This record gives sequence, structure tokens and C-alpha cells, in this order.
Amino acid sequence: MHHSVGQVAGFAGVTVRTLHHYDAIGILPPSARTPTGHRRYTDADLDRLQRLLFYRELGFPLDEIATLLDDPDTDPADHLRRQRDLLAARIDRLQKMAAAVRHALEARMTGIDLTPEERFEVFGDKDPDRYADEAARRWGGTDTYAESARRTSRYTKEDWQRIKSETDAWEARYAALVAAGTGPESDAATALAEEHRRHIGAWYFDCPYELHVCFADMYVSDERFRAYYDGMGEGVAEHLRAAIRANAGRHAE
Repeated sequence: MHHSVGQVAGFAGVTVRTLHHYDAIGILPPSARTPTGHRRYTDADLDRLQRLLFYRELGFPLDEIATLLDDPDTDPADHLRRQRDLLAARIDRLQKMAAAVRHALEARMTGIDLTPEERFEVFGDKDPDRYADEAARRWGGTDTYAESARRTSRYTKEDWQRIKSETDAWEARYAALVAAGTGPESDAATALAEEHRRHIGAWYFDCPYELHVCFADMYVSDERFRAYYDGMGEGVAEHLRAAIRANAGRHAE
């Protein structure tokens, strides 16, 4: 049985663009094409894609995945054991980084040099220093916290107004996207996820994709973050997590 590229994308939960990329680099060429050149995938191709996605989920780069799929002398168990050790080290590092950044985000307003009147004008009744003492006590020695504090300590009232304006505009657009039923893996949703990542990098600290994915998980697992994003609209937290993951996946390919 032959399947179209759109059908395979639906089966596997990947984008058509991803399948085109896999074909272009030779890791998953379709076994057949129509007379007009359209890709057609067999059940054997689907089996290969399933194994490819399994290795990719474990963090293998595509060149190593190609070796695992094509070299009969390669021992997948040896690769898996090596990748297990690498993943364990990465998970430990990311967990520590994510915990530090979470509290840095909560205390991101630390160092704001505004009068009480200006603070209320910019932030309303939200206390920007709500978690500052806790964050400084627990995470003040981390590089990410230091970078956030260094940047924000220089911001003027106009800077904070711009940050808030950008945040409000992004939230309105994302809430509208979710309310319209647009999927999290759509171009529109992943573009807003990328904008979210770049906003953090522009104003607070560098935010690589793997760290952004850690944030996305916290937006769902941490009740304070979930309440904040779901306050924008029902299901926004889960939707945003999926969009951030999809966006990171696109840039990993």
C-alpha cells in the first residue's frame, strides 16, 4: 500500500516540510513516486520513519540516525547506552538550569528603579518584586539570574512600558489564535512561540531552544504558570507548550 506525504505526516505527527527534508538529505526517501513526481511511501518506509523518530526523540543527530538505520554492522545497543549516559547528564544540567531560570523569571523585575507611582502605572496591581527575596536567596549565584538582574537593573520606566506593551500584544494574539482553533504545530503558532523565545532573549537572558522547551513544560506542570497562561484563555498553557516543542523541533532539523 502506498501513502501520500500528507497521510504519512498525519500518521507520524510530523510536518510535510519535515518529510521533504528527510527526503532531501537521503535519510527517508520515498520508495515510489507518481508519474507527476509526488512522493508515495510504503509500509516499509513507515517502519523506517518510526525508527527514525524514535532515535530522534532520544536526541541522536540525523547523521548518526542514518548510520543506525543503514549500517548492518552497527550495534544499536552500544549507541543507545552511550546516548542514555549523555541524556542523563543533559537532563541533570537542564533541570538545574530550568529551576534557576524559573526563579529568575519570577524575580525578573529585581532592581527596577521606579517610584511607587511609576510601578503602579506600568504594572498595575501586580507586584513585580513578589518573589525577589526568595529568588535572590536561592538562585542569586547562577549566571542566568545574574544576567537577568544585570539587564533589568538598567531599564527605565520607558523600557518596562515597552516590555509590557510587547507582552500584552503577544498574549492577545496568542489567545486569539487558540480561540480560533489554530493547531499548535501550525506556522502561525510556532511563529508566535519563536517570538516568545526571542522576547526572553532580547530582554532578560539567552534562551536556547532546549531551555525554552523546559519553560514550556513548567507552564503546564507549575500551577502558577498554568494559571497565568490559562488566564489568557482555556487551554492556552497546553497549547503553548505544544507550540514551543514544535518550534524547537523545526529548528533542530
